[in-house]
Amino acid sequence: MLGKPAVHVEPKPPPGDPYRPDTLFDGWSTPELTVRLASVRGDQHRFDGRPRQDDVVVAWHEPSATVVFAVADGVSAAAQSHVGAALVCRTAVNDLLVQLGEDRPGPDWTRVLQAARYQLLMRVARGREPDEGDLAEANRTLATTVVAGTVAPAEGGGMHVTLACAGDSSAWCLQQGRFNPLLRDKNSDPGEITSNAVVALPRLSTRSRPLSYTLPADGVLLVGTDGFGDPLGDGSGMVGQLFAELAVRPPEPRVLAHLLDFSRETFDDDRTLLAVWPRHRLSGGAP
Repeated sequence: MLGKPAVHVEPKPPPGDPYRPDTLFDGWSTPELTVRLASVRGDQHRFDGRPRQDDVVVAWHEPSATVVFAVADGVSAAAQSHVGAALVCRTAVNDLLVQLGEDRPGPDWTRVLQAARYQLLMRVARGREPDEGDLAEANRTLATTVVAGTVAPAEGGGMHVTLACAGDSSAWCLQQGRFNPLLRDKNSDPGEITSNAVVALPRLSTRSRPLSYTLPADGVLLVGTDGFGDPLGDGSGMVGQLFAELAVRPPEPRVLAHLLDFSRETFDDDRTLLAVWPRHRLSGGAP
């Protein structure tokens, strides 16, 4: 409970096709990086009996020592946005893995987002070549935001991070108690965003401009949907104080899920958070 908690509700069962658990969490480490993730159904969806509309997929590309991921937030007004979020995450990660295995200097991020977009269109086109009517239907029923990215080890114990997005999910570097935004958030200067950052799939500008960073050895990459980002704000409040503990060391995956399921009045959206640390941070030590 943070501040004034929300009224407790006993969750109602969501539709069973496709199966969507109320809460998802996972965690593992490669030789260089440590990953934790959690996704929880918001209280409003628990009360209404609607499925968790967020999704997250993470994988390891062993030859390049790279973690690839996608975090999606289905648009509430789209009836099957949870399906759209799942399709987009799996397609984006699969395409990144394929590209990392090809002889190229780096992923084509426009291709990643276009591949995810195409899956949404094919879902409604049912095997035929999609047309403008399918685009409109996919937008009505499957619309979702997505942040896709890669994380690779850097010299000195840091991390090379590249991000591409469609929609209003966010990413941060947590360092020394500060949540430094890496993508546009709702309070940022419009001049800081890429041209497609506020457009949810399947609508997308013709090109995507990824953002790349080298995070320091004491930094943590966080990628979250607005169910986490909205209550976090600038990180100076109670939610920021709670999650600032992630800068110390990676928690057990179930602990991250417990933290993410905090109760605070008016914040009842689905919440998803992916966190990546350099592996040396697993014990809270220095590189």
